[in-house]
Amino acid sequence: MFKKILIANRGEIAVRIIRTCKELGIKTVAVYSTADRDSLHVYLADEAVCIGGPQPSQSYLNIPAIIAAAELTGADAIHPGYGFLSENPGFAEICNACGIKFIGPSPETMLLMGDKAKAREVAKRAGVPIVEGSKVCRSVQEALREAERVGFPLLVKAAHGGGGRGMRLITEPSEAETLIATAMAEAEGAFGNGEVYIEKFIENPRHIEIQIVADSYGNVTSFGERECSLQRRHQKVLEEAPSPFVSTELREKLSEAAVRLAEEIKYEGAGTVEFLVDGEGNFYFIEMNTRIQVEHPVTEMVTGKDLIALQIGAAAGERIDLGQVKLEGHAIEFRITCEDYERDFSPVPGKVEKLLIPGGFGVRVDTHIYEGYNIPVYYDSLLSKLIVWGENREEAIRRGKRALSEFVIEGKLKTTIPFHLKLIETEEFRSGNFSTKALEERILPKIL
Repeated sequence: MFKKILIANRGEIAVRIIRTCKELGIKTVAVYSTADRDSLHVYLADEAVCIGGPQPSQSYLNIPAIIAAAELTGADAIHPGYGFLSENPGFAEICNACGIKFIGPSPETMLLMGDKAKAREVAKRAGVPIVEGSKVCRSVQEALREAERVGFPLLVKAAHGGGGRGMRLITEPSEAETLIATAMAEAEGAFGNGEVYIEKFIENPRHIEIQIVADSYGNVTSFGERECSLQRRHQKVLEEAPSPFVSTELREKLSEAAVRLAEEIKYEGAGTVEFLVDGEGNFYFIEMNTRIQVEHPVTEMVTGKDLIALQIGAAAGERIDLGQVKLEGHAIEFRITCEDYERDFSPVPGKVEKLLIPGGFGVRVDTHIYEGYNIPVYYDSLLSKLIVWGENREEAIRRGKRALSEFVIEGKLKTTIPFHLKLIETEEFRSGNFSTKALEERILPKIL
């Protein structure tokens, strides 16, 4: 097992990783920007190193500074968390070259699955269903030709990134050229590569993902699905496990497909295989995230497994052979951000002057904020994740409502707590009958 892990991240995920490391008896190193010198992960870690200025490019994306911090403190492994450098194969390769273990899959695997067109080819080879689509397109004219072949409506997607950036829905041929050009420009800005690919659009799908953990001995374990359909601009706002839509039979098929894909590429570590599922239960591979996900706690709540500990164990060469993991009860995660939902979810960071964190049976809060904490303007708006568990979905919803009503974050900022309280009261959410378009098209108009 590792003796000391450097966490190349910030916020709640850095705190989350440090806590598991402490339980495993592993020393931790926090890295931080000048804007994060008072952040909670800095206080909780055994050691802390300032790696640069407030902009991510000066600090959390500053590979030489992070490697130097690891060498200075004698860290034998680096955990990248999510975002920032977590899916950067170049960073993983540099870690390996410096004799520091990158806690994640190999650079080759990240490179392969980060190329969305190649990932589709891998899925097809593994017998995993894919949506009809195109090859990688390097120009607008090439993408237009592929769009005509695939047919409308369609999605144009960034070939080398995700999270909804570089993605556009095109319903009519007349708007194709403008939207493709916009998507390519956005992809270039976000990922440094403007290549895109075309995919047939599936009407009113659900977004379902399967959590897996794989070791270096060929064992791949599925931890069941997460329901991620409630999205705004392709960004998830709430997740739950299990999905209210997925049957036992469909869960087995999705899990088998995810495991086959991981086995095909000899995957190692924690990862998530994402699918679109139509109303008839047909499913199609979207992508694989080669890292821990923001929403991993809902899976932990229904399986009783610490996914960070398993991820670290797999990286350390431990055998992860858990057989069939049983799901118990129902969990929901609410992403609490410093945004004003009444003003198009515009960011409103500020100082936390009063903080009351909910508790009680079946309630978990993952956060990095505290009273007196000034939220930096340079980073993601996520403040906290409220996760609730119940014996069934109805109980989880009731517990979520109670916990949200207790959750107080006050100061010169806005949060999405009021939004979530309204969301869980809507008929669409309570019925469990919603698609990826439901939040924007049906739910938000009722809430606002």
